[in-house]
Amino acid sequence: MGLLSLGTPLHWDQAKHHADHVRFHGISQFLNTWDRLKDRQGDELLWGDEVEYMVLLLDAGAKDAVLSLCQIDILAKLQALTNDLNAKTDLSVIPPVFHPEYGRYMLESTPGAPYTGCVRDLLLVEPNMRLRRLTRYLTPESRHLARSNLKPNQIPLTLTSFPRLGVPGKFTEPYFDPAGAVSSHSLFLPEQITNPHARFPTLTANIRRRRKSKVAINLPIYIDKHTPRPFVDPTIPWHRNVFPEDAEARNGSALIDHIYMDAMGFGMGCCCLQLTFQCCNIEDSRRMYDALIPIGPIMACLALTAASPLWRGYIADVDCRWNVIAGSVDDRTEEERGLKPLKENRMQIPKSRYDSVDLYISQTWMNRPEYNDNPLVIDEALYDRMRQHGIDDLLSKHIAHLFIRDPIVIFSELLDQDDSESTDHFENIQSTNWQTLRFKPPPNPSIGWRVEFRSMEVQITDFENAAFAVFIVLLSRAIMSRNINFYIPISKVDENMRRAQQRDAVNQAKFYFRREVFTPVSSRTTSGVTTPDVATRPCASSAASSDNGITNGHHSGRPKQRVMENCFPSPPLPDEGLAGGNVSEEYAEYTMDEIINGRGDSFPGLIGLVEAYLATLDLCDLEQRKIASYLDLIRRRANGSLKTAAAWIRDFVRSHPSYKFDSAVSKEINYDLVVAVDEIERGVRRAPDLLPEDYTGSERDSGP
Repeated sequence: MGLLSLGTPLHWDQAKHHADHVRFHGISQFLNTWDRLKDRQGDELLWGDEVEYMVLLLDAGAKDAVLSLCQIDILAKLQALTNDLNAKTDLSVIPPVFHPEYGRYMLESTPGAPYTGCVRDLLLVEPNMRLRRLTRYLTPESRHLARSNLKPNQIPLTLTSFPRLGVPGKFTEPYFDPAGAVSSHSLFLPEQITNPHARFPTLTANIRRRRKSKVAINLPIYIDKHTPRPFVDPTIPWHRNVFPEDAEARNGSALIDHIYMDAMGFGMGCCCLQLTFQCCNIEDSRRMYDALIPIGPIMACLALTAASPLWRGYIADVDCRWNVIAGSVDDRTEEERGLKPLKENRMQIPKSRYDSVDLYISQTWMNRPEYNDNPLVIDEALYDRMRQHGIDDLLSKHIAHLFIRDPIVIFSELLDQDDSESTDHFENIQSTNWQTLRFKPPPNPSIGWRVEFRSMEVQITDFENAAFAVFIVLLSRAIMSRNINFYIPISKVDENMRRAQQRDAVNQAKFYFRREVFTPVSSRTTSGVTTPDVATRPCASSAASSDNGITNGHHSGRPKQRVMENCFPSPPLPDEGLAGGNVSEEYAEYTMDEIINGRGDSFPGLIGLVEAYLATLDLCDLEQRKIASYLDLIRRRANGSLKTAAAWIRDFVRSHPSYKFDSAVSKEINYDLVVAVDEIERGVRRAPDLLPEDYTGSERDSGP
């Protein structure tokens, strides 16, 4: 989660005086990166995932499951073990990397080295995720790493949100009183739930200080048969008087018939699944960024991966974390939110700094100006500076839009930097714009231009997480190789984001999607950089060619390959000329089933696009079967024959013998749910309504 610099963090009253300094030098650093690397070409596909876990402590006797605040100890042990493994094994064994996260009960993990475009790497994702879950390892002596480094009753789970985070009483081990929450001033979360690194409590406190109030998150409660109406939450300490902001709940911040949350930890304490791709060059990265913007809410962000219906001990009437996490870091003042006239602040800002993307940035002819139909707030002076430096309009607007935000955490020791060498000021603001996608300039000359896909909810099993990761990788290749056009107006993407969070959106909602995704035929040829040295790679078949092999958006009939290309010619202009007419005729509303699985002859669906791309690859039988199982999971989630994690969790709670149909998730229900999730992941418990019948679980599946 962003930069973990060492130093002395500034209180907001000090930091705000340096905001313009950070913005100015952040742009200087970006311009230096641009000058050095704007012409960088030919980077191969390197990609990786980030999976976040929460560690829970189980008490079978008390039927209780709580968050284990053990991150520091576990990370120290894991670091020692991975160092030992590195010393004892050759270079073919690359241990995963574990990182601290916001919550002191959380771990973030990444592969020890990025995956490549080799087809065989697609089948490494799931076993690597299992390795990182710590139930198995690469050597016999460390096969049970988790069980040897966690207490016997501790388990690592990939749950998006902990159902009883912030309930009265004990929900962490050890217990701490929320009255000591000096950073957040929360009514519900103690100070000690936050990672103690100076960045995290400072981020928490400075968001509150800049906003001049606590954050206020309200999710509609799921109204069950015995839910009190109106619902006035009896678990809120309405009359606490420890911090000045304690009165906010009773003065209107806590809404009737809603679940109220008041701290950054409710959002940043969630777990997610993210992917990052290295692109061939800056233009390809901008094309991929744009192409995946409409896919965020449709495929991965919320509807298909929805996994978080339980919040602060209640069932919510939404399935996803997005509005929680957006609200949890919303540092906008009342003026910036449009609640008061501008006086002290520069501009009104429509969204939180954690929200959906606001601007398409590719310069391809497919990106019509009409698609960027939302008003865009930018820093005009910074925009002018970038334009004068020679950066095009769209990219200048993108960066100038990110830089309307203030830097929240500034370390005094890092105020003065060498802008020709450092990118810390740029990353300070870039990394605290948490959007559905992130366009990532190279941090150093050894890394290329990248795109980060950030919107997915983490799934219960490694099989599911691998399925969604592999699908997005393959979809990105299909998009780029066939010049697929997913553009719809940004305002419709925002509407899709709102719809995707609704309860059972995958089955009940319709989403805006482009009618015609295939680009028109062109007789023009385009030149483009090809992925270098494809034929010489160990993963390439003898028939592989370094020719891109794409003609007018279609494969040219070349031999199948063992490598996924990464460099693609720019889409040629269609013979019929550029599109005209009203963009409202270019999209319509479709069900999730239609978008994923197709709608007759007019559109093969996202799975159909992926399957067409797979037909160009040289896959062995094992690879075909495994990838087919991933696609089948996604196909069945979209057509409703398999539940989302959110639907399964909600149904588990409502069918529990002790549930009183009052929307409350008791300690016992929570315990049984956590145990069930762990057993499903390991294959001990069957869940045929959630997972395919042939799912075996991490304890039985030996991998590819």
